[in-house]
Amino acid sequence: MTALLDEAQLGHLKHWDDLSRRLPHDWSLMQGKGAGEDDFGSYRFQLAYMVYGLALTHRHRLPAAPGLFRPTIQRLIEKLLMPDVWLYWRDVSRGGMVMNAHLSDGYHEEWDPVVRDNIMYSAYVQSCALLHDHLFADDRYAQPGALTFEHWSFFWGGEPKRFAYDRDSLNDHIYWQMVENGYLGVACEPNCVFQICNQPAIIGFRLHDAITGGDRADEVVAGYEKAWADFGRLDDTGHYNQMVLEDSKVVRPNALQAPWVDAWCGALMNTWNRDFVREHYPRQVADFLEHGPAGTIAVRSTPAMEVMGQTVVNDTCDLGWVAAWASEMGDRATLDGILAHADRFMAPTWNGGALYYPRNDTKNDADGNRTEIEPMTGNVLLGYARLNVPDGLHELYQRPWGPEHHAQPALTEVGRDVEVSRAEVVDGVLHARLRRTGDDAAVVVGRVPDGARLRIDGQEVPTTAGDVRLDVPAGPAHDVELVP
Repeated sequence: MTALLDEAQLGHLKHWDDLSRRLPHDWSLMQGKGAGEDDFGSYRFQLAYMVYGLALTHRHRLPAAPGLFRPTIQRLIEKLLMPDVWLYWRDVSRGGMVMNAHLSDGYHEEWDPVVRDNIMYSAYVQSCALLHDHLFADDRYAQPGALTFEHWSFFWGGEPKRFAYDRDSLNDHIYWQMVENGYLGVACEPNCVFQICNQPAIIGFRLHDAITGGDRADEVVAGYEKAWADFGRLDDTGHYNQMVLEDSKVVRPNALQAPWVDAWCGALMNTWNRDFVREHYPRQVADFLEHGPAGTIAVRSTPAMEVMGQTVVNDTCDLGWVAAWASEMGDRATLDGILAHADRFMAPTWNGGALYYPRNDTKNDADGNRTEIEPMTGNVLLGYARLNVPDGLHELYQRPWGPEHHAQPALTEVGRDVEVSRAEVVDGVLHARLRRTGDDAAVVVGRVPDGARLRIDGQEVPTTAGDVRLDVPAGPAHDVELVP
């Protein structure tokens, strides 16, 4: 039996669902310190890692509840395609930052957000769409134009901009960018190939292979390993190298020993490079942790960079990324300490059953305890870490679901006001625990075989083969069983 979801885990799922239902262009609670949507706390990362967190929860904790996750993931992907999320690329594509300013005469303003570079966006669209279609045995994002980027303004920009892709054409496009760059990876900002940002693309290749029967992920990993062997995956201090500059082939180390570099890279790379990641994790993470009162653990952040006489303002998301990394590593002591710190010092907030940690730009309280938290951590990463399981991404990558999973009985539709703390098939029996929280409390049990018996709290209710609709009764949580 999989453990029941606890109150905090259910609260994070509710918060993600609530955010997915915001009206278009309403980014309430999601705005971070950075301007222009080009930093690490931007909307694209929050949306993508909500999708990743939902995928991990479905895969490992509630595998028989596709109806709970599918609509939320679809709404988040819809938001991921909105111009609010990707218009930053029109400006970033022109270059001018310190690592590509000398090349910027050769760049131009690019409206298509996935056609060149920008793997820090394109790989998340690719992998999120493929997660959906893999987890739900669906071809929703394989349809022509299913992943289309559109923008038009009455006031500026000229003719309408429309760039149509789908999961297969986008996957192919990113793959060929990898090949053309010798498998080193695709750039984020022009000229900057980050280790971190190419990991989601590899995850996407693996999911595409699982759907289509290809083997691109293995090919790309082999080429990627060979390409990076020239630079070394780790810097001289044992932390992950941050990036390689395309023009000079100079590797940029994690010179400031920023926690987010190691944590983000390690959490994702565990998918295909588990032994390496785990070998270096204990020593790496120890450099970042600050032990506080009553078993709490905070994460130190490096001072803001000074560049061209300016202080860089952005969200590092250090604490959140180390929590996510610890969850993937199965480091329960570190994860519990970080969550305890967040619960004590970072104002956990409940709103109609939804749990999040609101943005706070104040670095520390009067006693020196870290209080600074950004929306990426407070909305997404702490929930992601709570809901993930040890090797969660690794298992999703290495052991994708086969067609037999999608033939099993499941909760194929779940009303908004139904709390699902258990949904799994054990020895052919569907087990679910459901609690009604409002009026929208209908559930559909799908794929019901002939002769199956449905029980609610041990009492049998009539069924027919196919789909069975039931309204979850009021009161405490109810146990539902479908026995073949």
